[in-house]
Amino acid sequence: MRIVATLLLILFASFAGIAQVRPVSEQLADTAMDRLWVDSQNGKGIPDRWNYEQGVVLSGMRNLWYVTADRRYYDFLKKGVDAFVNPDGTIKTYSRDQFSLDLVRMGTAVLTMYRATGDQKYKRAADLLRSQLKDQPRTNEGGFWHKKIYPSQMWLDGLYMAEPFYAEYSATFGENNWDDIANQFIWTEKHTRDDKTGLLYHAWDESKQQRWADKQTGRAPMFWGRAMGWYAMALVDVLDYFPKDHPKRAELISILNREITAVKKVQDKKSGLWWLILDMPDKEKNYLEASASCMFTYALAKGVRMGYLSPSFMKTADSAWAGIQKEFIENKDGGLNLNKTISVAGLGGSPYRDGTYNYYVGEKAVTNDPKGVGAALLASVEMENAADASIGRGKVVMLDNYFNHETKKDDNGRMIAWHYVWDEMDLNGFAIFGNAFKSHGAKLDTLAAEPTATNLASASVYIIVDPDTVKETAEPKYVSQLDADVIADWVKKGGVLALMANDLGNCDLEHFNILAAKFGVQFNLDSVNHVEGNKFEQGMVLVKGPNDVLKTAKTLYLKEISTLKLSPPAKPLLEHNGSVIMATVKFGKGSVFVVGDPWLYDEYTDGRKLPAEYDNFKAAKDLSRWLLSQTRRN
Repeated sequence: MRIVATLLLILFASFAGIAQVRPVSEQLADTAMDRLWVDSQNGKGIPDRWNYEQGVVLSGMRNLWYVTADRRYYDFLKKGVDAFVNPDGTIKTYSRDQFSLDLVRMGTAVLTMYRATGDQKYKRAADLLRSQLKDQPRTNEGGFWHKKIYPSQMWLDGLYMAEPFYAEYSATFGENNWDDIANQFIWTEKHTRDDKTGLLYHAWDESKQQRWADKQTGRAPMFWGRAMGWYAMALVDVLDYFPKDHPKRAELISILNREITAVKKVQDKKSGLWWLILDMPDKEKNYLEASASCMFTYALAKGVRMGYLSPSFMKTADSAWAGIQKEFIENKDGGLNLNKTISVAGLGGSPYRDGTYNYYVGEKAVTNDPKGVGAALLASVEMENAADASIGRGKVVMLDNYFNHETKKDDNGRMIAWHYVWDEMDLNGFAIFGNAFKSHGAKLDTLAAEPTATNLASASVYIIVDPDTVKETAEPKYVSQLDADVIADWVKKGGVLALMANDLGNCDLEHFNILAAKFGVQFNLDSVNHVEGNKFEQGMVLVKGPNDVLKTAKTLYLKEISTLKLSPPAKPLLEHNGSVIMATVKFGKGSVFVVGDPWLYDEYTDGRKLPAEYDNFKAAKDLSRWLLSQTRRN
């Protein structure tokens, strides 16, 4: 008996050990929060001064928040921004007059906080950074100088420092800066790309006066890995916001493919990693470097997931990620360290940095450098998600903005659509739900016109949420019999439809039922699961037993919902207090999901409000996976 008990104890301990293994991304987040800037007056994980390194870390933290809905990461992001942004929007330790692109990098974190909260101090801070770019010195061609103290110089680094913020700001506030943004990449590639290898030199001096600059071309002498890493990350991040119909979008994707193709050729075959100086693997003192390897891995994996790069590039990313974990990441003192990141590298200045090979290898390689940790966090989030990224590849998820079309003025007085829209990060938006689809490799789109066979042809999934009443819109667009016929025919031919209503009084159930009836569903004219204030338990719905759609979500939160009445071919998916509240339908070659609530909006999925015991974020992942799995590949 003692032997049996001992064996059971060992077995239990083994299973407990397995259960405690956390994703590398979450362990790296702990490193960022606990092992960076440990002596800072602002507290661990936050530097003393506004700097670009923190911007890299917070970009990784933002992405981890998006894929986990863990409030800890949102809180750390907010704390990091709030350490510097004053109530009036001024920024502690920031100097606009330096005209340093490095100081713009934190702007993406500022925009995240503004878009999530609507707090005007963040908008004022973002406006301040935008004002710097308006007055940033430029080359004769129009390229941003890297810094005022580096006249006439464009560095690859500067593209990551400024362009993702510039693009997100432009998209958020409706500024048409897209030619300018694209040209920064186009001109940088033109002046730094080596025709023979396809690699990019670290920088270019238009004046050709710097000692590091080639007197004929103005180029710096070396292919420094991290410089190309900055440039690659900037491309995949800017493309998130760049208009799909802009003629220069295709050019940016081509630039990305040229760079990644060149980078792949210099990947170390044995380790899967990249050298500090990319094209000199056998030269003395050169070494495999962490930050560049992580940056390339992030750009590769995200580029494949978003459809900018061929899926064949995932082999390159997979070998790199394996190498990063083997060569650079170590478990020490109860947490992870990231080793072998070059601490800094630049050009010119005092003491003068001449950009030679000996200069780069002479800079220190350090452990837990913020630039490396931030890049590793970005890479880990992408790579841990990569297994799911093929489910939606080649598929488009289209969100209706015709039947649900509420509008309001934004903070610049521009009329915009809001309430259950993809790019809305506040509590009313579908940003987290949309990100669930994107994490599966799908593309998002919006249909602002009445559905027709033509404009539904590109959609794999079509989602209609909370059709308007006169309370929301002066002239609501009601679902008609013709609309119902068109949509039903699209489903019959293989489309996947999601109908997400609302309770009586908050949704046009009368006309929505014309469409629902096509599939054997009627939204009852009722309202159940009333919740008083923050008594979340009143909105609790339990998923009991196996569920074809909700495979991981077991405790849901839905409030003020309409129940469903079903007839064939509709089948109940989830019941609560004796009523059907979710249903699925197999209709021709297509499928339909129905629920009487918009329940997967950010307020109840992003982790900021709903207690952790509720699985609405998991439900968003489950539902997005199911909807995509029902589709035929386009």
